[in-house]
Amino acid sequence: MKVYKSLSELPENLRFGLTIGNFDGVHLGHKSLLNTLKNKCESKGLALVVMTFVPHPLVILKNERSFLINSYRERAELLSGLGIDHLVEIPFTRDFSTLGPSEFVDQYLLVNEGIEYLFLGYDFAFGANKEGNHSFVLDYCKDKPIEVEIQKKVEAEVGIYSSSLARKALSEGRTLDCSKILGRPFFIKGRVIKGAGRGKQIGFPTANIEIDFERIVPQMGVYATVCSFRGCDYLSITNIGNNPTFKDDNSLNVETNIFDFDQDIYGEEIKVSFHEKIRDEKKFSSVNELIAQISKDVKFRMELNV
Repeated sequence: MKVYKSLSELPENLRFGLTIGNFDGVHLGHKSLLNTLKNKCESKGLALVVMTFVPHPLVILKNERSFLINSYRERAELLSGLGIDHLVEIPFTRDFSTLGPSEFVDQYLLVNEGIEYLFLGYDFAFGANKEGNHSFVLDYCKDKPIEVEIQKKVEAEVGIYSSSLARKALSEGRTLDCSKILGRPFFIKGRVIKGAGRGKQIGFPTANIEIDFERIVPQMGVYATVCSFRGCDYLSITNIGNNPTFKDDNSLNVETNIFDFDQDIYGEEIKVSFHEKIRDEKKFSSVNELIAQISKDVKFRMELNV
């Protein structure tokens, strides 16, 4: 799957169906939309094109931080895994956000005459103040050779599938509920960086992950996780917090104790997938009390069937 910055960059004479959205997390609602669109495109002999934005609009419009479920690279990888033919990542700027709906359609959609089918999510809106709604698109395209279809709502056990619901679940430590929305465990990929080395000193060495400031992390606590490195998966537990037993500051650390693993992986990228929350982070009265609790955490993790 190739990535472009405009529909005008797509291969010449390409006939395609298009959908537009942020697709953060590429959750089950997104997958339902994309599967429907892929089937429609295949039946019409069209390529499947997804248009999205970099950075996420909330970064520009509200200066949001620590909220992305996936990095932009991960989003592209997840979309590619769903069989997307082409991805268009529109640079999102303050000026872009002021475009009216007709300007957006003319300058960013109709620049390529190959678009024959437009499939929009049930909550889709665009343009300044989100004035471009379903009614606008249907009316604006009625005299053009573009078929427009609106997706129906897709509901999950925990509510409507949405990126904001997934973020809320993570912020409350409900990683299992987040998995039901995403259709997979929430994961963090990151480079392993040097930590204080206290884990190794007490018999539980950890890999500290460097986190992008735009990425969300689950609520502070200890989680049952799976660590993936160079194609191999390892059981692990991951602590998210600021090590209150040893220090008292506000720095947030993501530290993973990988079971049956003794490789030197400083500077390497690992993937940590979150399953069940084991407990909240706690300040212990002594190092021995902490060691005893971690031993219980490890035992609990070993007994989980994930």
